[in-house]
Amino acid sequence: MGDLLIEKIDVVEEQKSLSFPVFDSDMKKYFTEVLESNDFSRIQWIDTIKRESIPSVSDKCIGLINVHRVNDIRRVNKFFEHVNSSLQNGQYFMITMETKNARKERLLKKFPGAIGYPYYTLDFILKRIFPKWKVTRRLYFAITKGRNRVMSITEVLGRLVCCGFEIVDYKRIGGRTFVITRKVAEPVYDMQPTYGALIKLRRVGLNGEVFRVFKLRTMHPYSEYLQGFIFEKNKLEEGGKFRNDFRMTTWGITFRKYWIDEVPMFINFFRGEMKLVGVRPLSEQYFNLYPEDLQKMRIKVKPGLLPPYYADMPKGLEEIHESERNYLKAYEKAPIRTDIRYFFKAFVNIVFRGARSG
Repeated sequence: MGDLLIEKIDVVEEQKSLSFPVFDSDMKKYFTEVLESNDFSRIQWIDTIKRESIPSVSDKCIGLINVHRVNDIRRVNKFFEHVNSSLQNGQYFMITMETKNARKERLLKKFPGAIGYPYYTLDFILKRIFPKWKVTRRLYFAITKGRNRVMSITEVLGRLVCCGFEIVDYKRIGGRTFVITRKVAEPVYDMQPTYGALIKLRRVGLNGEVFRVFKLRTMHPYSEYLQGFIFEKNKLEEGGKFRNDFRMTTWGITFRKYWIDEVPMFINFFRGEMKLVGVRPLSEQYFNLYPEDLQKMRIKVKPGLLPPYYADMPKGLEEIHESERNYLKAYEKAPIRTDIRYFFKAFVNIVFRGARSG
């Protein structure tokens, strides 16, 4: 690991000591800067990819730091869940990883010219796509044991939040990215994460019941767990989308612009969970940001494929709220007539005025 200075000790002694004598100067410096603490006698250091090697952390410690890359861990969520169980609320957990962007830069620098991009493309297929595709997933992990996997920063942050950690800070230093988290809850134990091309997202529907909306992936895996984090860090753009949303993939921007990602939502339409015109189905996190009166109005009707946004073209979150209120009030009085009117207003704005999904 280059700048790693590792002092080996017996495993038994590891368990006894409050501080694991493994030293990484970059991690130490970054941890100190973010937390403004120099008390490294109260931090346990580990260098492992095995869950059974994670020690129980004393309440005298402020946290745990793992110097081994997340990219080499076979079952990442199980590893994070085990770390969660070894920590108490408020204690810190710091990890290091190589992001997919850092990996791309490294490979193109290592293999310049005509060799670089073909090599990177093959590497991306083998170590980014194969682990996600059901047909090749089992073979991939049987061969690699999960080592040297390509992972995005979004996926790792999302996995951490899913496993009960709050993101304190993260930063890329050289070829590595460091992430500092704090335990704030128990793991979600999500057995249906959004990992493939066709995803099912939890959304609030009729009577406040949560259902799964079918869409094509436009974001990196586990992005849904970062919605609260993104809201805190970024402001909303016109149309209610998040500004500077790093969760979006390159092709996802195009998919959203032309509604390609929303085509599978017709499955929900034919299943009777959504109607053609209606308010956009929201995640539980986003739904909870809405005023209480609008929340009550929303759950009285099914969400729709074509939201009133495209009829009114509001700007900003408050105008979106008002647009939805007006639609829901009109729908309560005259459901069929209201949906027909909103459908044709949206049709005109989309076809003749260039309205697009963000």
